[in-house]
Amino acid sequence: MMDASQGYHQIMLSLEDRKMVSFITFAGTFCYVAMPFGLKNAGETYQRLVDKIFHPQIGRNIEVYVDDMLVKSKEARDHVADLEETLSVLRKYKLKLNPGKCAFWVQGGHFLGFMVTQRGIKANPLKIKAILDMKVPTNVNELQRLIGRIPALSRFISKAAEKSLPFFKILRKVKNFEWDISCQQAFEELKSYLVGLPLLVKPFQGDTLYLYLSTTP
Repeated sequence: MMDASQGYHQIMLSLEDRKMVSFITFAGTFCYVAMPFGLKNAGETYQRLVDKIFHPQIGRNIEVYVDDMLVKSKEARDHVADLEETLSVLRKYKLKLNPGKCAFWVQGGHFLGFMVTQRGIKANPLKIKAILDMKVPTNVNELQRLIGRIPALSRFISKAAEKSLPFFKILRKVKNFEWDISCQQAFEELKSYLVGLPLLVKPFQGDTLYLYLSTTP
């Protein structure tokens, strides 16, 4: 797992674009020579860069999201070669890494809010605990807090929308908040389900995949 140093600042701006990001200080007017944070399209620009330079590797031995990189190998003996390939690309395009946020030869770790392991992808334990520790909502704000924590785990929860439906029905009655039996049952079932969330793994080639669609009449 690797993290780029200074992120967007590693992308230099063209001369004609520098005047678009000027700023005024007590010492005078200045402009950025590298892409600053805060620009509306800065994230997209950086993502296009890494998508382009790592195109031959993405999906094969690397996954990249903006300045976060995960080098992966099917076999331990291939990992050195995969790292060398990745580092050579970074060296070619003069992109620097943050040593303090890099970890090499690990079997698992946090990546984009998930626990990535040799066996597959696990839900973040902290996000699970955040819901398990919640008490029964007593008002709309507490209910919205509960609903807001579910999407981070939805890919691990079968029929997450259906399991959360009783909560959304209450929101339609903002003036008369009433935690009924269906909500209590859904709340308890959700917590029970979170205790044993499944592990997400890549499907084997040739396996039959089933697609379930949820529609509203």
